[in-house]
Formats: sequence, structure tokens, C-alpha cells
Amino acid sequence: MAYDEGLAARIRAGLAAEPRVAERRMFGGLAFLVGGHMAVAVVGDGGLMLRVDPERSGELLGRPRASRMVMNGRELAGWLRVVGEPDPDDLDGPELAGWLAEGVAFVRGLPPK
Repeated sequence: MAYDEGLAARIRAGLAAEPRVAERRMFGGLAFLVGGHMAVAVVGDGGLMLRVDPERSGELLGRPRASRMVMNGRELAGWLRVVGEPDPDDLDGPELAGWLAEGVAFVRGLPPK
């Protein structure tokens, strides 16, 4: 399944003011890297794959639409999946901005690549 171009465009717009953003096709979707680190991706089966502080994962899982990211049957520590309702790609406005801020804030704290 192809990733949602509309969601990718909303993410692109949400990250427009962020320096050092690059896009790369990954995981059947489109990843957005900040300073060389993947912060968020639009995934092929809908929604977002989001990098977060592993110590905050439990707290962030309490938010609507968030779940642990599972890839090849394994949960990925420090990664969340966020899907819209009723359409997995139905994420926009302040909700999307908040998730983007989480991903960007975490990768900004990582060593530069």
C-alpha cells in the first residue's frame, strides 16, 4: 500500500520552519529526518511512525490514537504508531503539530550525524 501523499504534505508543511529536514523513502513510506535522524514517517499502511524518548513512551501511549510501533512482529522501543480515525491518515492541525513536536524534540537531543 502506498503512503498517503496528503499526510506527507501536511507533515512537510509542519516541518517547514525546521532546519536540516530531509525526506527519504523508507519502510514503504516517507521518512522525515531532522539532522540526519528519523523523527517521523508516513507509513504505507496508514498513519505515522514517530520517534520518541523511550522513557516517555508510557506517558505518550496514553494519548488518543497512539500505540507501540510493531515491525516484523517486534515492538520497537522509542517508536510509536499514531493513526487517525476513521481513516488512519486523518491527522491534522494541532494534533499533528503536537506529534511532530514530540518527534523533533527527541531527535534534536541526539548526537549529530
